[in-house]
Order: sequence, then C-alpha cells, then structure tokens
Amino acid sequence: MHDKVLILDFGSQVTQLIARRVREAQVYCEIHPNDVSDDFIRAFAPKAIILSGSHASTYEDHELRAPQAVWDLGVPVLGICYGMQTMAVQLGGKVEWSDHREFGYAEVRAHGHTKLLDGIQDFSTPDGHGMLKVWMSHGDKVTALPPGFQLMASTPSCPIAGMANEEKGYYAFQFHPEVTHTVQGAAVFNRFVREIAGCKGDWIMGDYIAEAVTKIREQVGDEEVILGLSGGVDSSVAAALIHRAIGDQLTCVFVDHGLLRLNEGDMVMEMFAGKLQAKVIRVDASELFLGQLAGVTDPERKRKIIGGLFVDVFKAEAEKLKANGQGNKGATFLAQGTIYPDVVESGGTKTKKATTIKSHHNVGGLPEQLGLKLLEPLRELFKDEVRELGVALGLPPEMVYRHPFPGPGLGVRILGEVKQSYADLLRRADAIFIEELRNTRDEATGKSWYELTSQAFAVFLPVKSVGVMGDGRTYDYVVALRAVQTSDFMTADWAELPYSLLKRCSGRIINEVRGINRVTYDVSSKPPATIEWE
Repeated sequence: MHDKVLILDFGSQVTQLIARRVREAQVYCEIHPNDVSDDFIRAFAPKAIILSGSHASTYEDHELRAPQAVWDLGVPVLGICYGMQTMAVQLGGKVEWSDHREFGYAEVRAHGHTKLLDGIQDFSTPDGHGMLKVWMSHGDKVTALPPGFQLMASTPSCPIAGMANEEKGYYAFQFHPEVTHTVQGAAVFNRFVREIAGCKGDWIMGDYIAEAVTKIREQVGDEEVILGLSGGVDSSVAAALIHRAIGDQLTCVFVDHGLLRLNEGDMVMEMFAGKLQAKVIRVDASELFLGQLAGVTDPERKRKIIGGLFVDVFKAEAEKLKANGQGNKGATFLAQGTIYPDVVESGGTKTKKATTIKSHHNVGGLPEQLGLKLLEPLRELFKDEVRELGVALGLPPEMVYRHPFPGPGLGVRILGEVKQSYADLLRRADAIFIEELRNTRDEATGKSWYELTSQAFAVFLPVKSVGVMGDGRTYDYVVALRAVQTSDFMTADWAELPYSLLKRCSGRIINEVRGINRVTYDVSSKPPATIEWE
C-alpha cells in the first residue's frame, strides 16, 4: 500500500497543482472536496493533509471549514492561502479583511527556523534573513495567531504570511507554494510530505505497471473489453496498459470522425494493430459526424454532439462484436482514457463551491447508455505521469510526448461551423506548422521548437481576406498559429518563436495550401485567453 496524502479542495482553480507537486515528490495523493465526512477522512488514513486555497472569505462562508477529523487525526497538516485562514479561525486565531490586497510576485522573510523552511531560501538579506520569492493571491489575512502557533514568514504588507505549530505538525502559508512562480515550492512540498510526514517515495510509474496490470486482471477476469482509441496520448497509453494485462480480451475501436490530424488514422493503425498486435477495428464515421455538425457554431454544442455520436458508434460496434461472435459474450467493459484532471474538473463539492470549467466527453454517462461496466486504468494519473507510463510500456516517445489534442479534434479548432473543406485546409496547415517546429532547433538549448513548446497548433478562421498571388487577386481563408509554453497548463505564455521560423511557416502554408492566403500568430497568454480558441 502506498502512503497517501489527502488534499481537501475549498474551490481553488489551482488545487491540481498541489497534487502535482506532491506526486513529483513521488508520494501518492488524492483531491477530495472540503466537505467530506469525518468517517471518510479516517477511512482514507492519510499520512498528511493539505488544505487548498479558495475564492471565499472565512468570515463570509462558514460552510467552508475543514472537517473536525483533520485536527483529530494527529497527522501533519499544511494550509495554503484560504487553507491557512481556515486553520487560523478553526484553531482560535483571527482573520480580517485587508485594505492592501496582494496578487503576484512577493518576497517573503522566513522566521523561526521551522522544520518546514529550515535551509530553504532564494537569497538572504544583508542582515542575514532568509528570503523566498513567492506568488501571493489574497485579499484577507491572518491578524492573530492561534494558541500554540509561532510566526513562520512575513512580508511588509502581510505580517503573518506563514505560521506553524511544530508540536502538532501544523504549517500554513498565505502564499502559494504550488505555482511555479514560487521558486522553492517543490522543495517545500518535498520537505513536508517526505520528511515531516514521513511518506515513502514509492509513487513511480515503472513500478506502477505491475500494480495496474494486477488491478485490471482482477477487475476484468475473463470478460471482454472495448476501448475507444482516439490516437491521443491518454487512450493510447490506456490501450497499451490494458493490452499488456489482458491481451486479446481487449478490442480497440478507432473512430475516425473526420476531424483528426493529417495521416493520423494510418499512424494509429500501424502502431496498435501493427507493432502491438492489438485487435483494432477502424470505423470511418466522418460523414456521420460532419453531417451532424453542419450548421452548428457553438463550441459547447459541438463538444456534446461529438461526445454523443461516439456513444452511438460504440453501441453499434459493441452490438456487431456480439452478433459476429467475437469474444465469449461480447464486450462487457468500456475502457476509457480518463485521467485525474478530468475526474477533478468534472466534479465539485456537495456545497458546489468548486467551479466546473468545461464538460469532458469521457467522464460519466457513457457506461449507462452503453450498458457496459467502466474500466478507467489511468483515472489516478496526471498527464505527465501518463506519459511516463507510456514510455515504460514501450510506446515510442514521439507518440507519448505529442502535444495535447482535444477530444473533439479539429472540431474545436475550426471556429464556427465545421465543414469538410475547412478540416482539409486546416489539417495541411497544421501539419506544416508542426513539421517546421520539429525541424527547427533553438541554438541556445539544442532542442527543437516542438520540444520547447507545450502545445502548438493551427486554428481555422471562417473569414476571408484579400491577397495577391502572381498577377492575380485572391480572396481566401485565414489561419492563426498558436504556440504556448507552460509547466502546468493552468497558466501559459505565448511562445516567442523566431521570426525566421514564423516566416517559413507562413510562406509554406500560403504556397502549399491552396485556399489560405493569410497566416497570423496568436500572442495571447493564459489568462486572460485560454490555450485553445474554443
């Protein structure tokens, strides 16, 4: 059994980053709503508990409190931002509204040589005080320490920026150690979970394979599994893992909805049917999908249509497998590449304090409609862990480390109505952009610009602009190129690609893709923009 850390979510949009930092310390953790029961917490048996931030104020919302079991369990507790404020209020301290809010970079002075911060600093002042470069985001502040607590950190505008009760193992920060802007954040989490809480560092993907294979075999037994193979990282790794566990009991259904990248269908078949020798049924459903999408412009409607059609195609294929006598009794399990962020983002607390950002087509609903049991072998893993697992399973790194691709495919990279002609133009433009990114290396690092960007793609804009080619006038479509750099996909900066690279991309797209005469580059960061356009 792995040692476990429990993260209680009070509705912060960056709670997942806390979990990723803990996992990076090779310790298993889970995120659960702040309003879980005391019995749940005791049964979970965490070695440590972390309280997340929130948009709320402790004096406004009395539902947002940590359950009493947090304080009764006798394990170390780390409070972050709102987590610090509710710790203070619940244990006898005081929180007040501040007339000096802090959002952004700050330098925090460490006090008291606590175990959590001992030896961790970014620089020291001429007086010898240890300083941390951190990220603040708060409007309220703790104004009185609870009994038994000592000051652990401060800033000029936030005199109590950190507090600790070392006898009980309680620590709290007003700043956010989970975001990359807090330089020593990883060191702080490593110190808390590995040294203070004493968790074993045994959450390692290479070792996880045997554990996952055993769980799949126990769950499936001698029954049959059907899996929707999209060609994306998540479904590909899920397919490889399940195939490792049960071999021919798995049948992959690869649905070509007409919105894939250039030559993607052939590459998927070559990898899975060819190299892995898995059973793969390829279904060309492009006419069905494009027909249903005709005239639809709203992105959320497009997502729901594509998700719904996947269910219809799976139903039809599952029935065919049964009628044709493949397998003992046809598929009884539906396997999905659901990963942990999907599970977290699609949920919320009982008090509905967490915010759902967008719908996920691969969470909930499908098994009931299909009459199948659900198999989700990746639902505990973050994307970076899925990639590590894929390499450990023998999938080629160029497949596993491909940039993320949305479930609805090019359906949400074609703005407005989706048409076959638009998809064909976008496919070719996107392929040129990716090819140039792969073939162009940065002189300073020696890495390709594909490696240096976290996500890059082309977007089709349903507008036309005037152009000139040769002696003639053109009136053709526009594509936007988008490339971002990020460590967590919660925030992202647009990639400062070399002008020479952008010039080559633009020249090739306009010359090679008849129907496009203008190329733009998106220089918006997240926030305020999102990474995808829809």
